[in-house]
Amino acid sequence: MEDPYVAFATAILVAAIIFIPWIGKYGNRYLYERNLGEMKGYLPPGDYGLPVIGNMWSFLFAFKSGNPDSFTSRFVSRFGQTGMYKALMYGSPSVIVTASEPCRRILLDDVRFCPGWPTSTQVLLGKHSFVGIFDEEHRFLRRLTAAPLTGHEALSLYIPYIEQKVKSELEKWSKMGEIEFLTEIRKLTFKIIMYIFLSSESERVVDVLEKEYTHLNHGLRAMAINIPGFAYHRALKARVNLVTTLRSVLDERRKRRDEGKNYGKKDMMDGLMEVEDESGRKLRDEEIIDILIMYLNAGHESSAHVAMWSVLLLQQHPEFLEKARKEQEEISKRMPPTQEGLTLKEYRQMEYLSNVTDETLRLISFSLMAFREARQDVEINGYIIPKGWKVLLWFRSVHLDPEIYPNPKRFNPSRWKDFTPTPGTFLPFGGGGRLCPGNDLAKLEIAIFLHHFLLNYRVERIDPKGPTQYLPHTRPKDNGLARIRKLSSPSTA
Repeated sequence: MEDPYVAFATAILVAAIIFIPWIGKYGNRYLYERNLGEMKGYLPPGDYGLPVIGNMWSFLFAFKSGNPDSFTSRFVSRFGQTGMYKALMYGSPSVIVTASEPCRRILLDDVRFCPGWPTSTQVLLGKHSFVGIFDEEHRFLRRLTAAPLTGHEALSLYIPYIEQKVKSELEKWSKMGEIEFLTEIRKLTFKIIMYIFLSSESERVVDVLEKEYTHLNHGLRAMAINIPGFAYHRALKARVNLVTTLRSVLDERRKRRDEGKNYGKKDMMDGLMEVEDESGRKLRDEEIIDILIMYLNAGHESSAHVAMWSVLLLQQHPEFLEKARKEQEEISKRMPPTQEGLTLKEYRQMEYLSNVTDETLRLISFSLMAFREARQDVEINGYIIPKGWKVLLWFRSVHLDPEIYPNPKRFNPSRWKDFTPTPGTFLPFGGGGRLCPGNDLAKLEIAIFLHHFLLNYRVERIDPKGPTQYLPHTRPKDNGLARIRKLSSPSTA
């Protein structure tokens, strides 16, 4: 005779399987649309996924299954190629935007849209970082921090240091045997950004901060589950450690300034400590720390990943590798004999290498999406985005649109020859007034790294067909485990 408790449990399970999707479909719809009135009929097509967690489960499943584009293709197959879809993401009713034109319009519209990053992201990067501020406060801090990163004079000053670090690190890697290629490049780019922001700090501080940033990054795209063992919990601990370390550096810097001691050249931390607005207000310590956490993170992650993928993709395509190498060889040969290293003049001659970088940025889409929030009801392409709803600008879909980039999943730097993308079709660093202020520095770092690598080194991956991981950023699961081989007859550098 069947156990009645087993039968009852089975019935509950079957009911759950049947009704949970129904509850998600109609319960979420009621919860988020009940106060919209006639606007409900003008929402983009889509669905809100499961109760509470919404579409996050299918998002994470797609990106962890090795087929990240299955998440948005599911919307397309069910609702058509509309370019805008309603969903429940990161705990908020949202509109996912996959088409270039509405992306462009939203990025340029700072009146009707403001930053809309998830609360969990704002907690990790800080409420005073660029993900949490807007309007005049954002413009003020952007003006302060952009010039030291992108100005002609600043970039010229950074080149000798970047070049020296690149050459010494490449030489070191070639003698280390097996290395995690991505991990080592991340350490390199982190040292560079630390030089710019905290020039006087020690190797010990650099190592401590870089390790904490690894944990912080893994939590940025994770579900906000603050339980031991989850990525977000580890990321929160990493933020606490970062704040503690940076506060001690700030306190020491201020103490030495008060004592009149010379601690080296002025850097970004000095600028943040000294700046004041029109009314004489200076930045508080928590504001300085949040800005540093944001910039130190953004300033090394993208350049490291793009440099690594550029090398790996070039070596998978020997014809493009040879073309890039020959360009660098010619540039090197044209340098005056008395010139000791690269300058902005040589950097601006690297046309094909720039194409390689742009193609890598497009194909990898390091920042797969950006977040905005509607400040009022907004109509775009016949659809309404209600006030308070989040907008997820899905850059990955734009960069892989076959109407813009034929055969989009093929690595082809030559597609950029005589091709200028129209606004909204190429968004590796975002756009509008919130365009990443460090994009010129990132491209300069990548170019210098590739210049010396292509002339003098090659990478031998241990598992070239190994799996790829897509969150928080696209990378080999083994972090590019490889050996760096120095060429026996290196080109003149």
